[in-house]
Order: sequence, then C-alpha cells, then structure tokens
Amino acid sequence: MEQPQTGETVCAARRKAEDILLDQAFFAVDADVVARLQAMADRPLAPLDRLRCLMITKAPWDK
Repeated sequence: MEQPQTGETVCAARRKAEDILLDQAFFAVDADVVARLQAMADRPLAPLDRLRCLMITKAPWDK
C-alpha cells in the first residue's frame, strides 16, 4: 500500500529539484571564445613567491 506524501516531503523534493536546476549552467559561445578560454586554461601560471615559500615550509606538526 502506497503512503500519501506529506507537505514536508513535497517541499523537500521541490527544494532538491531547484538545487539541481540551479547547479546547471549553459554558456552559448562561438568557437573563437572557446579557443581563447582554452588558451588561457592551458597557459601556466606565473610563479608566485608566496606559494613557493608555503610549499617548502614544513608543516607545524612535522617540526
């Protein structure tokens, strides 16, 4: 026997459906924009002294 859905269950399902829809994004762009975006993503980042220092510094629990 099927149980009737309560208002709370329906609201929870509706919120979840909204979250799923809001997490989706679609961008319509031409091939030139895609190529420029890909070139930016492929370009290595400039070295950052602060990041380099962080990576070579021992963690406090390793000292």
